[in-house]
Amino acid sequence: MTIIGQNSAVTLHFTIKMKDGSVADSTHNMGKPAKLVIGDGSLSDNFEQCLFGLTAGESKVIELQAQDAFGMPNPDHIHYMDRTKFVGDAEVEVGTVMAFSGPDGMEIPGIIQAIAGDSVTVDFNHPLAGQDVTFEVEILSVE
Repeated sequence: MTIIGQNSAVTLHFTIKMKDGSVADSTHNMGKPAKLVIGDGSLSDNFEQCLFGLTAGESKVIELQAQDAFGMPNPDHIHYMDRTKFVGDAEVEVGTVMAFSGPDGMEIPGIIQAIAGDSVTVDFNHPLAGQDVTFEVEILSVE
């Protein structure tokens, strides 16, 4: 059995739960496991440290404070956009998650927070920023 360490390719199932026990995300709902490489920046360092030493077939429950999970909300990630920038069939409503093109051409999600006249407030923070969460992980394979 291989142990998870730096640069390990890991396939796992996970469920993210909020403090109230509700499920925020789960690979089980998507029907396929997640694949990642430890150290590639896709997970917080704190979460990766909790995976170190696990082997294929192991499960673990990991409780993380907000700053160690998805970070704290950053006010610099709140943007005010002109409503005319929203064209097409997409309905602009508070609470809607929309895909936007980032400076590097990658798609980034933004949540419509407010609409005031011609101004739309969009929050580009991770939707779970500022939230304490519990990860339930099941390691399927380690390479």
